[in-house]
Amino acid sequence: MNYNINKGIGRTVEFKGLKAQYLFIFAGGLLGMLILVMILYMAGVNSYICIFLGAGGASIIVWQTFSLNKKYGEHGLMKVGARKRHPRHIICRKPVHRYLKFTPKQM
Repeated sequence: MNYNINKGIGRTVEFKGLKAQYLFIFAGGLLGMLILVMILYMAGVNSYICIFLGAGGASIIVWQTFSLNKKYGEHGLMKVGARKRHPRHIICRKPVHRYLKFTPKQM
């Protein structure tokens, strides 16, 4: 199989329909799930439970990543995060006369 990851200069990285930051979420989630399963297995948890948790967690990560990619698009997830950090209202607590105070220019 031949997978083309980058299709040109200046274009975003895309792999199997996942674009931009979703690739990092996808890879980081699967790597985290692998590490969790390895820790559980080394701790002595039953193998079938480890396999069930690993397969279930990995499938949820894949499903959620592709659904986020479809819902928000390439830059939409960053826009949602920026919207949450942006204030809804600007609160002005100074009295009005403080804004109208004129100071003479010094020469």
